[in-house]
Amino acid sequence: MTSEIADRFMQTLQQIEASGDVEPLVEMFAEDAEATNLAMVEPLRGKDGARRFWQKYLSVFDRIHSDFTHVTADSNTAVMEWRSQGTLSNGEDVRYRGVSIIEIDNGLVQAFRTYYDSAVFLPTGAKQAQR
Repeated sequence: MTSEIADRFMQTLQQIEASGDVEPLVEMFAEDAEATNLAMVEPLRGKDGARRFWQKYLSVFDRIHSDFTHVTADSNTAVMEWRSQGTLSNGEDVRYRGVSIIEIDNGLVQAFRTYYDSAVFLPTGAKQAQR
């Protein structure tokens, strides 16, 4: 069942990236779910938190598309490797990759955590200074 939910999660994420409507993905989250990424100190909680999480995600981009390259699932956890490319809201092209983990309980996402190369989101000058 977790594998089926992971497949639906990946398809729904691609759908919200294309449409900008986060609600289909929010509906996959439990009422007391947590969503977090590397930039956050505390996770966002509940469906409202999931909604804010995915709205913030989309707001960074003018357009974005994620492709999933590897998925592993057990009875209640799925790990999804991905790569994304698109355009940031400032017009810069972006390509980055990472890993997202979902924990499933009663057919809903109970926890979402994602880890990625955040350096791609620095302004161009700051990226060059890091090299």
